[in-house]
Amino acid sequence: MESIRKNRQLFIDKEFLATLSLAKEGILSPVDKLMNKAEAAEVEATGHYKGKPFPFPFIIAPSGEKNKEVLTTAYIGEPLDFVVNGKIKGTIVVDEVFEVDKRKRIEQIFGAYDTSNPDTQLFLKRLGDIAVCGEYELNFDDIKNVKAKIDHAKAELNAKHISGLMMNAKPFHRAHERVIRITLEKCDLLVIFLLKPYKQDILSYELRLKALQYFVDNYLPKNRVVIVPFENTYLFTSYKNAILDSICVHNFGCNKLVLGQHHSGIGMYYDQNEMKSILDQYEDLDIDIEIITEFVYCNECKTLVSTNTCPHGSHHHIKYHAASLLEILKVGMLPPAIFMRKDISALLLSELFKNRFENIGKIYDAIFPNSGLLEAHDEKDFYLELMRLHQTTSLT
Repeated sequence: MESIRKNRQLFIDKEFLATLSLAKEGILSPVDKLMNKAEAAEVEATGHYKGKPFPFPFIIAPSGEKNKEVLTTAYIGEPLDFVVNGKIKGTIVVDEVFEVDKRKRIEQIFGAYDTSNPDTQLFLKRLGDIAVCGEYELNFDDIKNVKAKIDHAKAELNAKHISGLMMNAKPFHRAHERVIRITLEKCDLLVIFLLKPYKQDILSYELRLKALQYFVDNYLPKNRVVIVPFENTYLFTSYKNAILDSICVHNFGCNKLVLGQHHSGIGMYYDQNEMKSILDQYEDLDIDIEIITEFVYCNECKTLVSTNTCPHGSHHHIKYHAASLLEILKVGMLPPAIFMRKDISALLLSELFKNRFENIGKIYDAIFPNSGLLEAHDEKDFYLELMRLHQTTSLT
C-alpha cells in the first residue's frame, strides 16, 4: 500500500520490487520474508531454509550513497518507504541491518567471482554494502494476479495434474511447439511461464506473448493452456536457477516442471554413463521434474526428432538455436518454415519492421496472384505470401 507518512526512503528498481513480491506472495515459500544475518548464514552453509531447499540467502542490499546513509543510521522499528521511479511502492519496518560481503554474494548467485561476466557487472552496480530485513508491505499486484489466473484455470478444468514450462520464446520456434505438445499429453493443465525480464530487447515481452498466444489459440486446445508472465528477476541469473524455478512453479500450484536439457541452471553431466544434474543434489524438492532432451530436424529422417532417438549423426541435424534465429529476424529476413511457422514469422516481422515498405498493397498486387477483386493487404499478408513462394519447388 502507498504510504502517506513522511518516512525516510530506500530507492529500488522494479526488479527489486518484483523480487520482494515473489516472497510476499508465497512463491518462494518457505521463504516469505527477507532473511536476517543469522538466517542468511544458515542458508549459505546448508542450502536449506526451515528444512526446505533454498539455494542462497534471500536478502536485499540496495546500492547508492543515499540508501547506504539511510541504512547505516536506521534504527530497529523504523519504517522506511520503498520508492520505485519516484513513487512509494511499499514500506519495510527495520528489524536488522548488516554488512554484505559483495564477493561472497556474487559467488553465491553466479558460482564464481567473474567480473568479466556482463550479468555479474550489472548485479555489482545494483548491490549495496548494507542489507536490511524486517516485515514489509508492497503496492505491487502482478504476482497476485498471476496466482489468481492459474487458480481460475485449475478450477474451470478441475485439473489435478498441472505441469509448468519456463519459456523465453525468443523467438518461438518448432522445437518449442514439440515440447509443449509432449507436455500437454501428460497433464490436465499446462501453465507456460513466459519470462519477463526488465532488460529491453528487440523482442519485447508483449510481442513474444502475442506470438505464443497466437500459437495456443490456433493450434492447441486453449482451455488447457494458460500463459502467465514470470518476473525473471536478478535471482534467476543464478547458476542454480533451476532450483528456484522448481520452488516457484510448485508454489504457483504445479505438480511438475518440465525443463530442456540445455536449461542454464541444470548443469547436465554424466556419472558412470548416467545423466545427472545439479537437481540431483536437491532430492527433497516438492515437485516432479522432467528433463527433455534436445529436438533437432534431421535431414535423413525428414522430421523433427529427439537427439536420443535419431540414429543419424549431428552432421545431419538442423538445430533450433534461438539466438541465431533472432539474428535472422533482426535483419528482417524470413526464417525458413522448418524453423518457425510462417504465420509466426509474419507476425513478428510485421511488428518489428512496421511500414518498411512505402506501398505494401501495390507491391502485393504487383507480385502475387489474386482473385481479381480489390482487397486490402497488410505487411503480415505480404510475408505469408512471400513464404509460400519460398516454399515453391517447381523451379528449384
